[in-house]
Amino acid sequence: MTPDRPPFRDPALPVALRVDDLLDRLTADERLALLHQFTPAVERLGIAAFRTGQEALHGVAWMGPATVFPQAVGLGASWHPELVRRVGEAVSREARAMRAKDERVGLNVWAPTVNLLRNPLWGRGEEGYAEDPVLTSAIATAFTRGLRGEHPLYWRTAPILKHWLAHNNEAARDTSSASVRPRVLHEYDLRAFRGVVEAGAVAGVMPAYNLVNGRPNHLSPYLEEELRSWTDQELFVCSDAGAPSNLGDSQGYFATQEEAVAAALRAGVDSFTDHGTDPTVILGRLRGALERGLIDREDVDRAVRRQLTVRFLLGEFDPELDPYADESRFDTPEHRELAREAAEAAVVLLRNEPAAGTGPLLPLADDGRRIAVVGLLGDACKLDWYSGALIHRSSPLDGLRERFGPDRVTFAEGVDRIRLRTASGARLRVPEAGATEPVRDAGGALDPALVAGRTDLPPLTADAQGSELALVDWGDGVLTLRAPDGRYLSVAEDGLVRASADEPGGWVVQETFRFEAHEDGHLLVHLGTGGYVSVAAEGVKVAADRGSAETFTVETVERGEEAVARAAAAADVVVVVAGNDPHINGRETEDRTTLALPAHQDRLWRAAHAANPRTALVLVSSYPYAVPEAAAALPALLWTAHGGQAAGTALARVLAGDVSPAGRLPQTWYASDGDLPGMLDYDVIGGRQTYLYFDGTPLFPFGHGLSYASFGYEELTAILDGGTVRISCTVTNTGAVASDEVAQVYARAVAPSVPRPHRELLAHERVHLAPGASVTLAFQVPLSALGHWDVAHGRWTVEPGAYEVQAGASSADIRRTVRVEVAGTAPGPRPLVAEGLAAADYDEQSGTVIVDRTKLSGDAVTPSSPDEDGTLLYRSCDFADGVTEAAVTVAGAGAVELSLASGRSVRVEVPPTGGPYTYRTLTVPLEAQDVTDLRVTLRGRVRLAHVYFSG
Repeated sequence: MTPDRPPFRDPALPVALRVDDLLDRLTADERLALLHQFTPAVERLGIAAFRTGQEALHGVAWMGPATVFPQAVGLGASWHPELVRRVGEAVSREARAMRAKDERVGLNVWAPTVNLLRNPLWGRGEEGYAEDPVLTSAIATAFTRGLRGEHPLYWRTAPILKHWLAHNNEAARDTSSASVRPRVLHEYDLRAFRGVVEAGAVAGVMPAYNLVNGRPNHLSPYLEEELRSWTDQELFVCSDAGAPSNLGDSQGYFATQEEAVAAALRAGVDSFTDHGTDPTVILGRLRGALERGLIDREDVDRAVRRQLTVRFLLGEFDPELDPYADESRFDTPEHRELAREAAEAAVVLLRNEPAAGTGPLLPLADDGRRIAVVGLLGDACKLDWYSGALIHRSSPLDGLRERFGPDRVTFAEGVDRIRLRTASGARLRVPEAGATEPVRDAGGALDPALVAGRTDLPPLTADAQGSELALVDWGDGVLTLRAPDGRYLSVAEDGLVRASADEPGGWVVQETFRFEAHEDGHLLVHLGTGGYVSVAAEGVKVAADRGSAETFTVETVERGEEAVARAAAAADVVVVVAGNDPHINGRETEDRTTLALPAHQDRLWRAAHAANPRTALVLVSSYPYAVPEAAAALPALLWTAHGGQAAGTALARVLAGDVSPAGRLPQTWYASDGDLPGMLDYDVIGGRQTYLYFDGTPLFPFGHGLSYASFGYEELTAILDGGTVRISCTVTNTGAVASDEVAQVYARAVAPSVPRPHRELLAHERVHLAPGASVTLAFQVPLSALGHWDVAHGRWTVEPGAYEVQAGASSADIRRTVRVEVAGTAPGPRPLVAEGLAAADYDEQSGTVIVDRTKLSGDAVTPSSPDEDGTLLYRSCDFADGVTEAAVTVAGAGAVELSLASGRSVRVEVPPTGGPYTYRTLTVPLEAQDVTDLRVTLRGRVRLAHVYFSG
């Protein structure tokens, strides 16, 4: 190489050699600077600045207008990997096109989210694809392939999977720990990530904020033990925002921040997203860690190498060869059409029955009948936290008027229309604002949370007449108030209340309020600040103290159900559109408290149905609802996630029958809150969660979705061929219209030795069939897909015996079943004498949680509460010819009791060991032989890591 073209500039060399050459040319300070999210340019080498992280979950986000596709959970509901791959491709093309005009747009995209939708109350459920690891992996793999591009060397964008690992709660998300037993870890949480990583289109992962088994995810030993063992590719690990600081702050896991960043770096975190665009704090901590010997140059180089690898793959150092350098496709007709197609594919028809003695209510006849669109989301096109700004907008009302004609479609929103009267008799008034610019525009903001509220508009005042406000109760008493011109009441930094927001939004939503009963009226609490609304000389404002709060009387001008009933009675058919605002009651930082539809919206569908039995309910939401009464009473019920820019057009086409619905539920819809475990119960096996283990009757099962056609399933076969199960099934459209069908293949162990799923998804395919047409589908499934994690031997195993292979239209609509017999040797009993018993490898437990044995690795088990006993059961323990002594490795203080099935038991008292990480091994006589069950009882604050046997 000539001095003018060093080896790292030579595209003929392997990427690894080019990375090594560039790394050698960087000074120690330059290398260290690459560990922060915002890395500076190295001008002497001609290296540009770089930042990790570009949100792109369902379109390029936070950088202004872009094509907005359906929410991720809606893409999951499509069960259509090829469609999702095309969406990923479009998103990555727009990222490239936007970057050509604005270098702040990043190509290291933080998407997709592959956390499983274990609990439907999780606030971020909209970001995931499904409750099932196989479906999640299939959809995520498709999306990442679209993001990555098809070139064998260069990547269009570099996807980062979120959020490693077992992350399904927002409450106390940075301090709570998920107790994840080995079977759940290997059979559930890791599987969702593993398939995507092994497919080869992933640049890396982002650890989650929470802890798993007592250890922060940013120190997860599974980053090295599991993640990086699945591929030979360099994987780049980016921290979540602020998470490195949490290690020493909210989590208190380390005494100093230097120890924290050192531990994260050594655990496998390569890039620190902390303190925004200011790298000085993190770099100072890293330098301190170097000076203290907590990390060394090799640790830094390892992380830098991984980042540089991503940048080489993105073509940064080969602009003349980068096949995506001239990408300009943005908001193209093809992308608009794809947004509509994706929104159509996501619509799930839950119920479609006759109404008033006719045939099924849907599809709506195009015969001149009048349609009433009613409901709070009837004329809404909602965005979520990870959306881009809309270029195009289509609400259900827009779509139905476009499809059926504006003269046939009426609308009643169903808001409560009120005035707020003060104690003095004056009423809140919204002043005229005159011409205004767009209200909330985070376009170009790397972090829309930093977009300030508007202060250029006049604040509310009070006078005798006041203004009529549109009130919506979104549930749990969380209210929004809207001015007559459609602007939401909001509070800016100066504390004044203005009608200034197009929609609720922001990291801290400033447009939500709550009434608090007080004397003969109500105080109005602003939820964003926690302050109380008062009326002052300068206008209506939020006061910090309750003592200066204004007492309001709510004067109802009209209840929402009154307007809805009028519109419904005057129409031939009614479409009620209900659901959620993605910024309120269930979002990042906030879990839901209930599955119930908010009471305000419950009243609306009941009023519509009472006025007109030909009523369909469309739920447009980020998550499932428990609506058993609506499901029983209404002839038609549909669900779709917030469908992006073409949501309304897509919904109208489905309702009209222009396209037959074929979305399928990606998660179980439970009938009531009583069906759910606690938010922190991550044990899907012991807690009997998701369709895999749920023993009750769901409102609608996983995989459910109806069609305007009907389908038959025939000729199901399953043949074992070495390490593969070859499955074939013929599907026929037996209906009168063309439609997609989602053929789903499940498996069930007939007589398992351990608890196994009722059935679990093996494969699926979405196919389009004309009336009378048939297709024979073929699936090749690895035999290992029938297996489970054998805790007794610490390995994946497929037990010999009978397995049912089932094909059908949902997890509860199985049409055909065949059996296969798997030969082999059954796993033997648990060998104890040689290696003893790892405490976390239990078969069953009650009242315990798994915790960190050390801050680096390993597990221990402790009672959930020091005031209650915890029990662990280990089945089929092989004591061979006999043992005479047991030794427990413990920390903390309390007692451990070992009990055999024969009734013999021994107790080990554990005096204080000096701390939760200070372990001692205590011995006790115990005679046991042959194969028997062992029960271990834990008392107090004891932590049990291991039990050994000898003698």
